[in-house]
Amino acid sequence: MPAMEIDAVRIFVRVAELGSFTRASEQLGLSKARASVRIRELEAELGCRLLLRSTRAVRLSEDGEQFLPRAKRLLLDADELASMFRAPSTLRGRVRVDLPTRFAREHIIPRLPEFLALHPQLELLVSTTDRRVDLVREGFDCVLRVGKLSDSGLIARKLGVLPMVNCASPGYLAKYGTPTTLADLDRHWMVGYSLTLGGTPPCFEYPDGAHYRERPMRSLLSVNGTDAYHAACVAGLGIVQVPRVGARASLASGELVEILPELECERMPVSLVQGSQRAREPVRALMTWLAQLLAPHLR
Repeated sequence: MPAMEIDAVRIFVRVAELGSFTRASEQLGLSKARASVRIRELEAELGCRLLLRSTRAVRLSEDGEQFLPRAKRLLLDADELASMFRAPSTLRGRVRVDLPTRFAREHIIPRLPEFLALHPQLELLVSTTDRRVDLVREGFDCVLRVGKLSDSGLIARKLGVLPMVNCASPGYLAKYGTPTTLADLDRHWMVGYSLTLGGTPPCFEYPDGAHYRERPMRSLLSVNGTDAYHAACVAGLGIVQVPRVGARASLASGELVEILPELECERMPVSLVQGSQRAREPVRALMTWLAQLLAPHLR
């Protein structure tokens, strides 16, 4: 595919991720009109409608839903190809980044030697926490956020969403039985998760048509960290709703069991957030690498 078409695909992916021509064109440094023209050209080339536009929103068509994951893979391949014969990196300096605990431990830190081999003169200062850090006040260059964003004044790049799974331990199910309907949950317990360890009681989130609803549940334990949330489920203290990527190993080993697969809760958005519109080159390099690293786990 010619370079011009690769650019059109890049615009499509960003519009699809952000749900907005305006926001996508701002991040890509294009006019909204130019971005719209490039998408129309791409749709004409493919012979199908990728995006459905209205005065209020932009959403993917059925063809666009099928094209998006392939478009993301195409961009990753193009970026890898473009960097294959580049001169050794001359990026220097420090980059402060905050990462969610389990993502950092299981998926990012084990792969950091690859990134640092590409940029040996960079130094990373990595924070791992499940709380929402104040990016500007605490001096972070970028933050990987899992969940909905509330910092409207920051620059965010949505990477995708995490499929979810409902889990319990074999010991828990042996004691309380395996729920097969929503009504069965009246006889069950849920591990509570709250960063502030208080407030509203835990709820089981489930799809109801085009929306999601919450069913209040009893709880024996509430925690404020993802590692503790996973450990509590393994210990048989209740049901949890977690990203599938984080539970994959425990499900494969039989340490956890999937339940109520037809009642997957709303998928969790994953975003890279930066504090300024024009990030330093080392920060941009790290953010690009993180986006590529996480892409296989996202939808």
